[in-house]
Amino acid sequence: MSDTLVQVIKNTVKSRPAYQFWFWQGGFWLFLSVVSFFTLTLWYRQYGWSYIAHTLLQAGLGLLLSLVLFWAFMRIWERSISTRLILGMWLVGLVALLWTFLRMEAFIQMTHEQNVWADFGGWYFGSIFIFLCWTGMFHGIRYYQLLQSEHRIMLKAEAEAREEQIKRMIAQTVARDAQIKMLRYQLNPHFLCNTLNAISSLVEAEESEKAQGMTVKLSRFLRYSLDNNPDTKIALETEIKALNLYLEIEKTRFGDRLQLDFDIDDQAKIAKVPSLLLQPIIENSMKHAIAQSEEGGIIGLRATVSNGRLTLELSDTGSGIKKERTKIKSSNGRGVGLRNTGERLKALYGTGYEFDLNIMPSGGLKTTITIPYEPQLDGSIVHSGPDNR
Repeated sequence: MSDTLVQVIKNTVKSRPAYQFWFWQGGFWLFLSVVSFFTLTLWYRQYGWSYIAHTLLQAGLGLLLSLVLFWAFMRIWERSISTRLILGMWLVGLVALLWTFLRMEAFIQMTHEQNVWADFGGWYFGSIFIFLCWTGMFHGIRYYQLLQSEHRIMLKAEAEAREEQIKRMIAQTVARDAQIKMLRYQLNPHFLCNTLNAISSLVEAEESEKAQGMTVKLSRFLRYSLDNNPDTKIALETEIKALNLYLEIEKTRFGDRLQLDFDIDDQAKIAKVPSLLLQPIIENSMKHAIAQSEEGGIIGLRATVSNGRLTLELSDTGSGIKKERTKIKSSNGRGVGLRNTGERLKALYGTGYEFDLNIMPSGGLKTTITIPYEPQLDGSIVHSGPDNR
């Protein structure tokens, strides 16, 4: 039981800096009382209760005056070493002088001793020595607490770094898995067959220039999908340029049935986003909206920055079947692209993102992504233009 109580006291004192100070403060003046009793009271055979009471009283007065000294030391703590040394010695001398007067007067009144003031120098010397010891204890505790605080900060930083590393490893794993799934979804026979059939039709129509252009676009799109590292973040402007490679191919297939409505703020263009973030969402709209509607539809993209957050809104006009406006919690009904996107965002941003899916009255899907705004300040934007080979 006693061991448990001692352990509780140790843990409490160790975890609370204020408790540490009062523990050492009380211990210092208690130790002074014990030493004074054995070296002075007993030595001079002053066995009366008045002498013992005076020993305790002078310790109490010293404790109160040391609080004044503590307050003064904390006020000058941020000053230079030389200033603190000069002011500290002056304060010690002043507090020691006041303590000497108080305890000598109390000694005279309590014990009725005579000729006490003749020994003022000895009393004052002892007072200075005691408060110098107290000053040393104060600075020792203070520096120990600062060292412990820095140690806790370092441990916390290391823990956060390890957590960030783990999150990054998870994000890389999820991103690679998402890329594999996305490429399997993109490079399926349906996609390639439609694209190659479109190229074949252009060749049969002797529109070789258009056929060659579409072949080059397909090559660039496939190269970007295979070469781009999904673990990194790129500027939104770069992501949109890469997205246009895919959309230009689809425009050849759908013609006027596919319309685009992009509105990107200038501030949002330099925002860093996970690479290959938008393409699965747009492809989802191509499959479930544009391809299933005889009249085609519109794919919209809005990008804005507000209060340190980047908001991306992607929408399609649906397949033409009107529905009640609802908010869905799962992307299972719309394919793997949206599900992969949600997994990547969760791995990269933890709880610092929003990913909302809403079915519009027209039957179209509105996808809203909100992530922390991270501007690409170095200006190095990788372009996916005609010469990016």
